Formats: sequence, C-alpha cells, structure tokens
Amino acid sequence: MKRAIVGFLLIGFSLFLKSCNTTEPPPNGQKPTLELTLEDVSCIEAWIQLKTTNLQLPTTITLKQYNLSGDSLSQNFLLNTQDSLLYIDSLLPNQTYKFVTTIEQSNNKSNELSVTTMDTTSHNFTFETFTFGGTAGSSTLYDCAIISPENIWCVGEIYVADTSINGYTMYNAVHWDGSDWNLKRILYDGSIWTITTIFAFSENDIWFSAFVRYDGQNFIEMPIPAILMGWRPNKIWGSSSSDLYVVGNNGNIVHYNGQSWQRIESGTELNINDIWGDYNDKTGEYEILAVASNVNTSTERTIIKIYNNTSRIISSSPIQWSLRTVWFMPSRRYYVAGSGVYEKHNLTENEWRNNTLDITTFYTNRIRGNDVNDVVGIGAFGDFVHFNGSGWKVNYQEPELNYGSYLSLDIKEELVVAVGLEYDQAVIQIATKINQ
Repeated sequence: MKRAIVGFLLIGFSLFLKSCNTTEPPPNGQKPTLELTLEDVSCIEAWIQLKTTNLQLPTTITLKQYNLSGDSLSQNFLLNTQDSLLYIDSLLPNQTYKFVTTIEQSNNKSNELSVTTMDTTSHNFTFETFTFGGTAGSSTLYDCAIISPENIWCVGEIYVADTSINGYTMYNAVHWDGSDWNLKRILYDGSIWTITTIFAFSENDIWFSAFVRYDGQNFIEMPIPAILMGWRPNKIWGSSSSDLYVVGNNGNIVHYNGQSWQRIESGTELNINDIWGDYNDKTGEYEILAVASNVNTSTERTIIKIYNNTSRIISSSPIQWSLRTVWFMPSRRYYVAGSGVYEKHNLTENEWRNNTLDITTFYTNRIRGNDVNDVVGIGAFGDFVHFNGSGWKVNYQEPELNYGSYLSLDIKEELVVAVGLEYDQAVIQIATKINQ
C-alpha cells in the first residue's frame, strides 16, 4: 500500500504562530482543545491548520488519517507551538480522507476533518499549427490573448511580400474570428510599429503594448508619457484599465491608474520579462510578482514583489540560472521558470523547489494556468509541458519546432494558444484539451 502520510512539515512557526508558545502548565481545570481546519488542498497534498489551547508544550500529538477504503494511518510528531500548519503529501486525486488529532496518552482529540482532494485534468490535447510571413524578412509573434474560442489576438511583426513600393507590407497583429486568421495593421500616429505584448480584460477592453487601447470598435491611441519611451515593453498585467502595470527592459516598471502613469523603482537594471498578479482572498488584496533576467547574456535573476506602487526583491534561492516567466495562484502555488521550472506553495517558504532539468531540458519562456491542476509551459524548440495536478507530461510531439521557439501563451478553459517563430515565419499553435 502506498504510504499516505510521508511526513509533516510544521511550516514557519514564526509566521503561522497565532498564540504564544508556552511551557507553563495550562490553567487549573481548563481542558486542552485541538481544532483542525483545512488551509488548502491539491490533487495529492493537503495543508491543515492545527489550533490548540491550554497545552503544556512541547507535547506529542498523533495525527490519524482515515482512507476511503476504511484503513487508517497514524503518525506522531512533537508539537512546539500552540498553532501549526501540517503538510500531508502522497494523497490520491479525487479521494476523500478524514483526519483527527489526539494528545498522546490522553482522551483529548480534535474534530474530525473531511478533506476531498482535487481531481486531475486531462493531459491529452489536439494541436493545430498556423504560420505567417516568411516571404520578406523574419516574422515573429511575441504575445497573444484569448477572449473566447472565436476571438483571439496575437501580436508581433509579420512581413508579407507584395507589389507595394517597399516590396512588402508589415502587419503587427493577427486576429482569429472563429473560422479564419486575419492580418491586421494597428497604427500609432499614422505609423506601423512592432507590438510586443497584449493584455485583454474583455472583448471591448484590449491593450496593445500600452500605446493603443481597443474598445471593440475602434483602436484608441493613448498618449505616450516620457517614462514609457526609450525601452521595450515586455508584458502587461492589470486588474482593470485603471490599474495597469507594464514591465520591460532595463528594470522598467510603470503603473497606470486610469489617468496618469507612474514609474515604480524595481531595484534592478535587468530586463523584466514577465509580470503576473491575482487576488488573494485571504488578505483581501492583489499579489503581483515579476521576474527579471538578461536572457542569453547572463545567469543573473531577480524576483520582484510589487505592492502599492513600490517593489522589493524577494528570494530566488537556490535558483542559479535566468528566469523569464512567472505565474501563480495566491497562497496555493507559485511558479517561476526559465532555465528550469521552480515552485512554491507559499512565498513564506524558504526555497524554490525543483532543479534545472527536473521537468524539461528546454528553456521555458512562458507558464500560465487555469488552476493548480491545469498548468502549461512553453519554450524553445516548441517545448510544451502540462501539469495535471499529479504530474507533468512532457515530450509532446505535435507542437515541436525544428528551428524556433514559442515565446508566449494564453490559456482559457480547454484552449491554449502559443505564439513564436519557426525559421523566418511567425507561428501560432492552438492546443485544445480532450477531456476523458
């Protein structure tokens, strides 16, 4: 039988402590109490809060796990704080377990906590590839946004040979309407320009490199302040069009509040390659992270946390190589990737887990997910990897590129769109999940 309780990590006592440590005897006549509550659960793990009162510490606690089959497993551990976070791994997906804690050599026990693990998602996808340009110079798509299966935008630079005075026409976007891809020329001040990033809040609120905003009918040119000039925007993220962040080369971070732009000091001169944010239900605030590296020129890397128009650099230990992307669900799972894919359950953990070659031997340019059990990474030579909540699937054959890379992706429900380049052509890969 697979052991369901491998070990307990009493994580970060100083952070999870909710009552004072004590070795004093409990008040006379007051019975010790134990209470279990579920902090979080994945397909194969559970995080359980143990809250106690009136305990004389340290003391030995027994955690008993009851499996659906009817058998049970027990493990003893030494409790040094009144409140602790227990970590249980090696569970099975889509199963219900029950947990009870007791004080050794005592009748004191906690409530019975029922925990149902998440189900895994399908590893199976169908793939369809589209290429553009290649007839007049090198074409590349840098970013994409899925609004719906019938409304997808991809941006970059596409050169198509024709009989015009230049011998070619440049396009900086391509749009999917549900049946066809249509090349687009989005102008700013009458000129065509390379669009390096896109972010869509809805079909009527789409931002193109922070310079043009699309309202569903018209492309609206936004005034370009001085702080947006002289550097390349690499990624956009925001909670709304009045709370928008743009990150780019040379350590640049700027924030738009709906009326004006403000520079945020990043603490680095490295190129900031990606930014992601999400609402944390536990804190009632947005969490925002960015990653910076000068990819292909150095191994330096920086992870930046942004809050209230300020930033601070947080630990990247023990990562030793460059980073290009970040994605997370607050207090549930955090990923940073580039030369290797690294993860944490919570930012309070001391170190990022995984080694450079644990998941893929290819460089990862973007990672995004629907949930902690449905995460996709893409990268060099058409690398495509998928985490279903229990394990990673790699070596998908269909999306491979002979001489190119996927540079960015977007994911929405069963649809994944990846963009990049193959030789001198821009490439789009549409992956559709097959649920079984």
